[in-house]
Amino acid sequence: MLINRQLLISKVIDGLHKNPIVCLLGPRQCGKSTLAREIAQSFQPSTILDLERDSDQAFLSHPQSFLELRKGLVVLDEIQRRPDLLPLLRVLADREPAPCRFLILGSASLELIKHSSESLAGRVRFVDMSGFSIEEVGNERMRDLWQRGGFPKSFLAETLLDSVHWREDFIRTFLERDIPQLGVQIPAVTLRRFWSMTAHYHAQIWNSSELAASLSIAHTTSRRYLDLLTGAFMIRQLPPWFENAGKRVVKSPKIYIRDSGLLHALLRIDAFETLQGHPKYGASWEGFAMEQILSRAGERDAFFWGTHRGAELDLLLLKKGKRWGIEFKAGDAPRTTKSMRIAMETLDLEHLWVVHPGADRFALDETITAIPLVEALTLPIY
Repeated sequence: MLINRQLLISKVIDGLHKNPIVCLLGPRQCGKSTLAREIAQSFQPSTILDLERDSDQAFLSHPQSFLELRKGLVVLDEIQRRPDLLPLLRVLADREPAPCRFLILGSASLELIKHSSESLAGRVRFVDMSGFSIEEVGNERMRDLWQRGGFPKSFLAETLLDSVHWREDFIRTFLERDIPQLGVQIPAVTLRRFWSMTAHYHAQIWNSSELAASLSIAHTTSRRYLDLLTGAFMIRQLPPWFENAGKRVVKSPKIYIRDSGLLHALLRIDAFETLQGHPKYGASWEGFAMEQILSRAGERDAFFWGTHRGAELDLLLLKKGKRWGIEFKAGDAPRTTKSMRIAMETLDLEHLWVVHPGADRFALDETITAIPLVEALTLPIY
């Protein structure tokens, strides 16, 4: 099955035409290298270096003398392994006229963005990348995407069992090889326990002390583990929205396992029928649908809102000078709730959409509409 990722390709190429450097950020195995090779065909000549290969690293034993002679496009894959190159890229990006453009690929965001913001300010365009989206695979395969997740090798696996095995192997490799390569010395078994425990808190408000107590670790250690997995694009921390410090609103983030397939692997859910009977069925839908919407809306102006009395809104988007609300319901026939009406009034929402896995659109009242996920990706707010 061929997957068309033209929208993402166009975004990167547009960035390269307008900026000397584009940084493509996303988790390992989400297809960044494949996408970069396809983009390189539009820029000739091109040079592609994978910084995990010793043979490619050898070209950069004297990086300035090598890179300053390149023309066209230079792709540096897994740039977080050579953060020392970023100051040099700043110098090369300032040449006039510019003989080449740089496409740098990263699988870890925290350190990369820290160095990039210091070294490449005003010169770099960031493009976020995740696994496959509904728009790329087609709405008819939404259930497969939800169950298997968006990692190409998991989604495209010949059988569901092959997909399950790939995800289990990915988790093990990520913990035993990828995390140590980031310079983090945490036993794989310890981080696996934390990650699995976090899966049980999926779509819930983060409580560092509670989770730390369950694992017999300090709450500061729990926070450090959370930030590490967030920086590697495995976990999403959705920030809370609050305007008045005096109001009794939630001020801790909600946490999600970003890829639904990995969530199911961590929860030992190996089939869609098992998922339908699992206590995390609704939470799984919430995280899956949210990732699809944020791939279009972006993360910058996305929040959740909740009060200590129980009223909440799954997703608040600030777009075009207005506030838009989104709720996620796993049933095909959702109804309005008291919580929705409180959110509408308190947050002064322009409109609230209830996103469900069914196929029908229907009004719940004048300002609340139930819509299928595929329609939520085409709302006129992006």
